[in-house]
Amino acid sequence: MSFFLHQKKVLVGITLVLALCLMAIFAPAISSYSPEARVARSHQPPSTEHIMGTTKMGRDVFSQFVWGARSSLSVGIVTGVAITILGTAVGLIGGYIGGWVDRVLDLVTNAVLVIPNLPLLILLAAFAGTVGPTVIMIIVTMTSWPWGARMTRSQTLAIKNREFVVAARMIGESRLRVAMVEILPNLLPLIGINLVGSIIFAIVTQTTLEYLGFGDPLRVTWGTMLYNAQNSSAIMVGAWWDVAAPCLGVTLVGLALALINFALDEISNPQLRSGPALSRWLRLTRQRAKAMEAKR
Repeated sequence: MSFFLHQKKVLVGITLVLALCLMAIFAPAISSYSPEARVARSHQPPSTEHIMGTTKMGRDVFSQFVWGARSSLSVGIVTGVAITILGTAVGLIGGYIGGWVDRVLDLVTNAVLVIPNLPLLILLAAFAGTVGPTVIMIIVTMTSWPWGARMTRSQTLAIKNREFVVAARMIGESRLRVAMVEILPNLLPLIGINLVGSIIFAIVTQTTLEYLGFGDPLRVTWGTMLYNAQNSSAIMVGAWWDVAAPCLGVTLVGLALALINFALDEISNPQLRSGPALSRWLRLTRQRAKAMEAKR
């Protein structure tokens, strides 16, 4: 915990995530207009009344941005958690049990892994027609878990033969207890990295599918905001704010989670912590140089 508190990038990332989540939760109190209501003229630039401007239909962009965060963040978080749980379970079971169970799970993992992800998502969405957030979550979850499963399996194989795991088996601990109590806690940094990456991937994938027209145009999300901005030729007519708002939301989420991911990388690989040590060494070197010059 002290490591997290001394990492500025982690604090910035957590602050951004909390701010975006609070904005989504309190969207009715923050936004002054309904996201579907026509409240002004078409493509009005940002002003004191409409701080992010208006769309071609005269809707307030800020209200759509705030309400769109609800769907985009909820889809990203729920899908990321589902991907992480599925991938961790497959990797942990296969790596710890081994034998034919590991071979079967590894075969399934490799089969799903070699399938091009985005083309498959577009194909499934095209067959499903207009898809809502629930369908997008199911499609992304079922096609995106193998990466986490491969990482978890590799780490499990490295841990299961260590002394503390062998000792737990020798004293008669059950397989389930050994896996959950001895191995799983040592996988937490890796699980955290998988979770953060899965959330980012889910949000970007949802936004991409909706931007391509496979989402529900009646739902306000960052992806449908981009889809509607494209259909209204917002960039061509100079209404950059119509595109900038949803892009800003996706960028902020990606930045915040990437900052948190950097800290998780440093926990799982302590060699990456050389940055602060190098900064301290450079600072001490400069101080010594100044002290020597003062003595002269």
